[in-house]
Amino acid sequence: MRERQHSHQEPVGAAARGAPALTVENVTVRFGGLTAVSDLSLRAEGGTITALIGPNGAGKTTTFNACTGVVRTATGRVRLGNKRLDHLSTPGRAAAGLGRTFQRMELFDSMTTAENVAMGPEGVLSSRRPWGQFWAPRAERREIAERTRAAIARCGLEAVGDRRVRDLSTGQRRLVELARAIASPFRFLLLDEPSSGLDVHETEEFGEVLAGHVRDTGIGVLLVEHDMALVADVCSQVYVLDFGKLIWSGPTAEAMTSETVRAAYLGGDVGEEELADA
Repeated sequence: MRERQHSHQEPVGAAARGAPALTVENVTVRFGGLTAVSDLSLRAEGGTITALIGPNGAGKTTTFNACTGVVRTATGRVRLGNKRLDHLSTPGRAAAGLGRTFQRMELFDSMTTAENVAMGPEGVLSSRRPWGQFWAPRAERREIAERTRAAIARCGLEAVGDRRVRDLSTGQRRLVELARAIASPFRFLLLDEPSSGLDVHETEEFGEVLAGHVRDTGIGVLLVEHDMALVADVCSQVYVLDFGKLIWSGPTAEAMTSETVRAAYLGGDVGEEELADA
């Protein structure tokens, strides 16, 4: 069992005080006669990492899709800080500051690490200007270059900045995805199983990078994750979904000993020893 320091439990620094929270209020998503998410409410604070966990098929990715406008909600509201997002398009929500990654990696294999990372801020910044896809002012190009450089450094990818991502390891590719997200001018991030495919060492490294970024910038993160050790390491609050319904919420330390959480996961693919070790 790996040693943990749990320095993540409270929002940090001046940056965290101004970071917006993501609020989901009574959101329901239906696909035909199937209710995938039922009357879900949660609040993920800025300056912290909040976990959204549950067995496969619980509705976690659907919740992310509802937050980002990929799927239509039957009821409910989504807010980033004081701004309502539920009437905005997916690009509009990104422009408002809500970013995400996906369970399946979405990288451009023929492009370099640096080119992939730059795609993040380029896309967000250009969406804020008419004809933004065709021309960028010099100041914006400088900002994109600086954001790309800083994100690559944050994720420890300097040595592979000029390498095509198809030649990188899974751990490095996951860090490229994270670097692209944190290079973008987002105010809140949704990360969908970002440790999928990583070994224990790579997961620890990913968690350290993510926690450091949140600590230094005050950005908020909602994390969908099956690796309970990573959740224990970096998350301050946990929400648990099962069959589309919220069945438990509370501090991470309590989640690790909750019989309700344990029962939900024993119906999925996390066993008793993994929850105990976390």
